[in-house]
Amino acid sequence: MTRLALVMIARDEAGAIARALASARAYVDRMIVLDTGSVDATREIAAAAGAEVHAFAWCDDFAAARNAALAHSDAEWNLILDADEWIEDGAEALADLPSGGGFLGEVRVASRMDQEGVAGTGQAWLPRLLPRGVRYAGRIHEQPVSDLPRRRVPLTLGHDGYTAENLARKGARNETLLMRELENAPEEPYLWFQLAKEHQARGRAPQAAFCFREALRLAGPDAPYRHALVVRAMIALRAAGELDDALVLADAEVANWLESPDFYFTVGDLYLEAAVRDPARAGDFLPIAEQAWKRCLEIGERPELDGAVAGRGSHMAAHNLAVIYEALGQADLADRYRTLTETLRR
Repeated sequence: MTRLALVMIARDEAGAIARALASARAYVDRMIVLDTGSVDATREIAAAAGAEVHAFAWCDDFAAARNAALAHSDAEWNLILDADEWIEDGAEALADLPSGGGFLGEVRVASRMDQEGVAGTGQAWLPRLLPRGVRYAGRIHEQPVSDLPRRRVPLTLGHDGYTAENLARKGARNETLLMRELENAPEEPYLWFQLAKEHQARGRAPQAAFCFREALRLAGPDAPYRHALVVRAMIALRAAGELDDALVLADAEVANWLESPDFYFTVGDLYLEAAVRDPARAGDFLPIAEQAWKRCLEIGERPELDGAVAGRGSHMAAHNLAVIYEALGQADLADRYRTLTETLRR
């Protein structure tokens, strides 16, 4: 019986798959790659890296592909990794997985993003360590189906699939599948949330704002992605020229996110934008932005929050304070926060 297998689906990932497999090879007993129709050297590179490579006819259904890949594994635990991901930190935690399963292991996925408004490293906790027998459902943004409890495992995956370059390479695949799913489930907030993120990542501010509004309308207050939804919606509304609505959303949600640097960082950006748009009221708006970014530093980094972006509780907030003090002619404070920025960035 295999204890731990890496299980991956891939298509045309010749530029990334070797990195993913190399990062996991020393920690798993088997590496299984299900190729869904590559026309590049993905299969050959995976085999050369030591993976078992199997073929699958793509059917516009990620859950079907995931389940077909899992069917090739007899392992007690399966580590689900995408080709544009890699083990970045905490691999030793894989040696501590208990026999017999008992939970879905959530790992931290740190996604590099380079689009305006959401640039940085976004963090999400996703179920990627699955006991034998767990399977997926969902045509896209598929989720494991299980009544087992979820437990966070101190493993971090890097991910660069959301950079502009990689999104362009993947084309409209995800958007097309999301639209198809929404035809069948138009009241499913998670699908609206994911479609909103697709539009946001591709710079389509009006479309992103519309989809985020739908997700907010439909999602309950306890939705596990609520933090990311609220913060990203505020950013999207501002980008779409709907600053007043973004501020209304911030006021409505502030009591829920008193310990979120991401929320306060975005609030600071909103009030800075308000000051730029209405210079006559800059004296009202800039102090709110200033206090919001100071609150970020008080809270510090909160990587456990879904969708948190690294730096908003540290060097990014300090940088914004340095900029605002420099603009206000307060050179001593500007120098102090520039120094703090460099210290926190290290």
